[in-house]
Amino acid sequence: MTKPVGMEVAVAAAEAVALCNIDVAACYPITPNTHIAEHLADIIADGRIDAEYITVESEHSALSAVMGASGTGARTFTATSSQGLMYMHEILPITPAMRLPVVMGLGNRAVSGPINIWNDHSDIIMQRDSGWLSIFADNGQEAVDMFIQAFKIAEHPDVLLPINVNMDGFQLTHVVEPIVFPTQAQVNKFLPPYKPFASLHPDHPLSMGTLGLPEIYTEAVKARDVATVNAKKVIVQIWQEWEKQFGRKYEPVMTYKTAGAEILILTMGSMGETAEVAVDALRKKGVKVGLLKLKLWRPFPFDEIRKAVRGAKTLVVTDRALSYGGPGGPVCSEIRAALYDQPNRPEIVNYIIGLGGRDVRVEDFMKMIEGAPKAKKSGDAYQIYGVRE
Repeated sequence: MTKPVGMEVAVAAAEAVALCNIDVAACYPITPNTHIAEHLADIIADGRIDAEYITVESEHSALSAVMGASGTGARTFTATSSQGLMYMHEILPITPAMRLPVVMGLGNRAVSGPINIWNDHSDIIMQRDSGWLSIFADNGQEAVDMFIQAFKIAEHPDVLLPINVNMDGFQLTHVVEPIVFPTQAQVNKFLPPYKPFASLHPDHPLSMGTLGLPEIYTEAVKARDVATVNAKKVIVQIWQEWEKQFGRKYEPVMTYKTAGAEILILTMGSMGETAEVAVDALRKKGVKVGLLKLKLWRPFPFDEIRKAVRGAKTLVVTDRALSYGGPGGPVCSEIRAALYDQPNRPEIVNYIIGLGGRDVRVEDFMKMIEGAPKAKKSGDAYQIYGVRE
């Protein structure tokens, strides 16, 4: 294992992708994800890895290009944010339908309008039902680890689905952190060469993405859903392999000081570390509070959530996106569904926080936790935290 290196997280993500010996990359630059595209292009141009960087004219073209390359058996990568992900939308559900293990980096950013280049989760939330596996990093080290893990997850013969690795824009992508990089030999040991189930070749013709008549469409959708749900077993297995080789642990739902906690707060993404500081401060004040950090967004870890909240009286769920006119935050909607028929389930309070990059400080998390009982009595399904009247 190498010594920690201070590096911008987006640049470190590109370095991690390069360690995976990709064959093809196609990215159209968009803030705050541009540094991944730029640095990966430099790595390929400098000959550090033997790969092709396809210069495209849009995000739609970028995903189309890596899909085509993946169809030939290549290990492929793309990256985008916000409106770029929206522009990919036409292609997003086709990728899992064709069972192509494309890896995508997302520098999460608010979706317009109004125009906003800062961080929240509205981009990935809008694409949650496109069929991609989805994982969230808390910090730069997790981002590096998850990109390497992502290729092994996506390419596993029992999965063969695309996956996106989410990093909060600016709040994570542009932060310089000390990061430990595995060596090339260690990555080669962890990540085997990709062996596609089927690939396009002029000498061996086959069809991909053909017409799905009503007689087969439902069965095709069912097969993809089964594969997505079953992917969780593989993800957990690969995370266990990572811990065994590198010593860093990953689980669908990570816990922090949850033993004996009566109140739990749940986060997804980089704000988990800020919430940790709030939990520490409240524990010193005698408040029995703990933290849950959601790492696996799709497939959703229903069983792990149910286990994690046992014994808690109150669960504070934070969302960084809003379902307009709906029940509040999309993450909280999933949590409520997971716990709906569970006996002795905790009272659930939903806060919508950090929209469009608005700061959420340690004191804010403390206020949310301490104010949860009052918020529950208000009868509101959710509260948008910090709204200026």
